[in-house]
Amino acid sequence: MFRRTVFALALLLVLAFATPRAQARDDAKAQVAFGIEVARRGLWREALYRWQRAIDLDPTYAPAWNNLGIAFEYEGRFDEAREAYETALDLDPDNFMIEQNYDLFLEVNDRVNQNTR
Repeated sequence: MFRRTVFALALLLVLAFATPRAQARDDAKAQVAFGIEVARRGLWREALYRWQRAIDLDPTYAPAWNNLGIAFEYEGRFDEAREAYETALDLDPDNFMIEQNYDLFLEVNDRVNQNTR
């Protein structure tokens, strides 16, 4: 009886901590999706806000960091874009899309820097 009670309490604790994290991830995904939608309409400030909000909800959600990098790049905030892409890659190093976005960013950024010298 004691073991069952301890097991039940342990299970409740796991569920109590897992549910808010899962909810945060779901909320972050919704913010990212909305950000993508408004970015497609040219509303970059709103998209930037949504992706930052997603990161506030779940700082471990790599797609939010990736999209934030895209928004910073679009706004010409290249140092912040680099940091966002690198954070995304640190969180999800096997994500081909993030890697591709970062590589393209580096290629264009390097060209721009060479032309300004």
